Amino acid sequence: MPVIVLEARDFASPLFLVRTWEVLSSCVTFSLVALPEPSENKTLSETPQKTHQLFNSFRDFCMFTWCLFFTLTLLIHILSVIQFHSLIPVSWKNLTVTVAVLGALMCLSASVVFPWIIVEYQRVRPHNVAAAVASCLTFLAYTSESYILRTQAHEQRGYMGSMPGLLKILQLWGGCQMILLVVVDTLLPREEQSEEHSEEHSWQLWVSSLSYGVCVLMSLIILVVILGDFAGRCLLPFDRFLAGFSLIGVLLYMMATVICFTKILQLKDPKNGSTKLVITKTVVASITLLAYTVDLAFSVKLLCDRNHA
Repeated sequence: MPVIVLEARDFASPLFLVRTWEVLSSCVTFSLVALPEPSENKTLSETPQKTHQLFNSFRDFCMFTWCLFFTLTLLIHILSVIQFHSLIPVSWKNLTVTVAVLGALMCLSASVVFPWIIVEYQRVRPHNVAAAVASCLTFLAYTSESYILRTQAHEQRGYMGSMPGLLKILQLWGGCQMILLVVVDTLLPREEQSEEHSEEHSWQLWVSSLSYGVCVLMSLIILVVILGDFAGRCLLPFDRFLAGFSLIGVLLYMMATVICFTKILQLKDPKNGSTKLVITKTVVASITLLAYTVDLAFSVKLLCDRNHA
């Protein structure tokens, strides 16, 4: 089978240019962050181990984000150029929208987290500052692609380009952020606490971790079903399948959000590092809970419309 390449005018299309922008800016970003620190050995010897672990956790998250979406975008870009995507057993229109929107959300997180950690942990270097700027440009690139895909006709953008689909991408983003924050929570140095308070914190952490893990797993299952066009093979009707997952997500995130607000009420030192973490977890959990609630409303409305039809 001969390889078909885009026509010359297609190389000047907004979608082609913005994907090229994404590939270049993300590549520049993680390449700059990968450069060694000039005084790293001295800094490591003077900084507590917990601080290193916290910095490395946030840095690894940012690197994972940039590298993952660089790889996905490069593959999409190449397949689009050689017009080979029709032979891949995935829903191409849903895949491109998912990568664009999720890439915008994840790069937004990385663009906020990375400048914060280089300032907070005193790693302000020229290449780190340049990487932070490049990360912001990467976020703008993915946002531009999301806008371009959203302006296409409904048949071209697929289910993930609709409001329920965008809410599911937001849910996956929220779950990824919460898992990162839970990992960071386990690395934070603890002040001397009573045994009762320590057991309470451990119980809340396990319950929250289980809730976030289940929700991320449900989001991935939904994503695989939609991208693989497996909706017709589900044991239950797909709309009921989505409604059930949305209901479970609302219940689990409602419990996790209550735990977060309870921790806020228990805070004593507003300057403590755990205070920022608890507030961040509460904000992200509230946003994700809102996404699940609105998504459940869409699912219930869809079920009601089909029952009356």
